[in-house]
Amino acid sequence: MTTPTYPILEHDYASEAKLEPSRLIKPRDVPEHCVISFFREVNEKAASEQQAKVAVANRWEDGEHPLYEIEHRGRRLAFFHPGVGAPLAAGLLEEVIAFGCRKFVVVGGAGVLEKGLTVGKLILVESAVRDEGVSYHYIEPGREIQAQPQALAAIRSALKARRLPFVSGKTWTTDAPYRETQAMIDVRRAEGCLTVEMEAAALLAVAQFRKVLLGQILYAGDDLSGENWDKRGWQSRHEVRESLFWLAADACLEM
Repeated sequence: MTTPTYPILEHDYASEAKLEPSRLIKPRDVPEHCVISFFREVNEKAASEQQAKVAVANRWEDGEHPLYEIEHRGRRLAFFHPGVGAPLAAGLLEEVIAFGCRKFVVVGGAGVLEKGLTVGKLILVESAVRDEGVSYHYIEPGREIQAQPQALAAIRSALKARRLPFVSGKTWTTDAPYRETQAMIDVRRAEGCLTVEMEAAALLAVAQFRKVLLGQILYAGDDLSGENWDKRGWQSRHEVRESLFWLAADACLEM
């Protein structure tokens, strides 16, 4: 009996792409260190208060995704919003790497699969289950992708310096938030996933493929652990979101 094959697993990892970012995008004078923040209101506040300059406007079909630059602790630091979902986030990361950034810390929120993860609890991503499509275009098929030890060490150091409690563990990256069924939640929880989100596996895969450093820390948001979904007002935790942004800035500079 012939084993079936699927397009999601059919990729050429050795050849250069037709749309190779390094050939299409001219390098810019941008910082080496970069925060990837999903918190648009925090990004805008930082840009305003720190008098950020737009290093690259970077216009896409849905609008601009500016790469900002500020000075943090006497050093240059970039930051940008990666959109939502693995394809857009990975594409923007590709372009920012082509611009010249090399060390990244990602901050965002995530749904929790464990009841004990209260809103705002910090979760350091050690690995991600690859239930999305982007990562399979960058690295060989596999169930999970691991975070880079150097990036993890830098984030842990920043967390400890600020005396912030956190947990480390596995996240579930999916392209389909409206198909997170109870059966699948049970499976993912059984294999050790603490959270669910839409980008981590893809961002880690792009970083691995392009040989840049990238780590991610999440905060506990909505709750999928019970019988019914509980939003828990997670997006209103402005103090957590802003604190995470600056934690990421510190961690990034330690890489």
